[in-house]
Order: sequence, then structure tokens, then C-alpha cells
Amino acid sequence: MITQPKTHIIIPARYKSTRLPAKPLLDIHGKPMILWTAQKALQATFADSVCVATDDERIFAVCECAGVPVVMTGEHASGTDRLGEVAEILGLADDDIVINMQGDEPLVPPVLLEQAKNLLVENSDCVMATLCEVIDNYDDFYKNSVVKVVHARQNALYFSRSPMPYDRDAHLTGELGERPKNAYRHLGLYAYRVKLLKEFGTWEQGVLERLESLEQLRILENGQKIAIDIAKVALPLGVDTQEDLDGLNALPIDEFLKF
Repeated sequence: MITQPKTHIIIPARYKSTRLPAKPLLDIHGKPMILWTAQKALQATFADSVCVATDDERIFAVCECAGVPVVMTGEHASGTDRLGEVAEILGLADDDIVINMQGDEPLVPPVLLEQAKNLLVENSDCVMATLCEVIDNYDDFYKNSVVKVVHARQNALYFSRSPMPYDRDAHLTGELGERPKNAYRHLGLYAYRVKLLKEFGTWEQGVLERLESLEQLRILENGQKIAIDIAKVALPLGVDTQEDLDGLNALPIDEFLKF
């Protein structure tokens, strides 16, 4: 009998944050942000399991007290490295799928988690799947905090903090238009095959990953393929700054719960 691969949603959560210390435990409408994120993940009925992965005892205690499955890990340079340890701890099969749901994005629609999972299933030659959305303004196009991705035929070609692709003819004529052409923002939502997670930590950081500070480039630098598609629905903004946090708390609770 052939065993079907299982799907696991894992939420990496770090206490340390340069812009917003103790981010996962910050309050949103009377509840720590990490619990809102876990609640969203638990709404994804297609998943076989959900858990939080952290190296911090305070986050561990909050999740455990709330009845949210949580795994304690060591310290890691990236969320992907942390997921690799969790896969080993839980004994996940190599062909299982792990979805990385960012702990600071408490409003992620479960439909996007499922879209990333299905994209990976449909692209058997890819080790990872992710999503993107159209960039429709030059402010975001030029921001280095907005990660851009160039893709073709559902394959990611490159990720960068720099504006790309470069519209040479438009720059030569000075006719850039109202919005950048063929520009896409990468969304920090991933689906991986467990086999990749186990291998990822054994690969050294490449030149491009170090230059851009983008861990997904390690996969491309090692000759592996990443499937990508445009998100079916908009991804609400995550929490990166105090302003972002204040914005979510400013929403009436009934509007917040509609996401």
C-alpha cells in the first residue's frame, strides 16, 4: 500500500527582532500574536498537523498553555534551518510537505497555504513552492524591504531586494508609465519537501544569499528549482514595525476577525 505524503504547517517564532523585540508575544486584541497566527493555521483543514517552532522558553510556555502544539529547537540562522531541525525531531518522511507560515503574519488566508502546497504537489521537479503578487507602484518597486522575484513558466529565476526586471527601453525614452512592468513582490510563504529541509542545513551560504540576505537563494545556488505562482487572494500585511502592530490593534475586533 502506497502511503500518501502528509502536509505539516510549521510556524517559526523568534523572540529576538531588530525592529520589534519580543514580536511573537506582542498583544493584538488581548492575545499574543503567535496565538492568532496559530489559530489561522489550525483553520487549514487540508493540513495533517500544525505546530510552532521556537528557541525561546517564553514563546514555548505561551503556546503550551494555550494548547498549541510547539517544538523547542536550538538557535538557527534562518527559519528554513529551524524547520529542518523540527522535521528531524518529529520524524517526518522525506516526501512529506512542510509549509512555513511566518509567525508575524497573523492574517494569512488559509487558501494561500493550500495554494502553495498544491503548487509543490503539481511540480514534482521542484523542491519548494512559493507565491508572489503584482507590484503596481514605483514606491514598492524601489524599496529594498520589498523582495522582488523574476519568474517564468511557474519557475522562480531570481530573488532580489533591488528593482527588477530592468525596463531598458522605458528608461531610455523616459516613459516609465504608471506602474513597473512585469514586477512581482515575493510573499514570504513557502512549501517544502522534507528531503530539502534535511539537506538545506548542510549547504553553505552562497555568495548571492550573503549579498542579498535572502535564504531562498541558497536553493537556486545549489541548482534546485522553486515553483512560484501569483497568489489567488491578497496577502494582508504582516507585523514588521510598531506602526504595523498599532494598525492591527486599531481595527475593530469584528473587522480583524473577518480576515
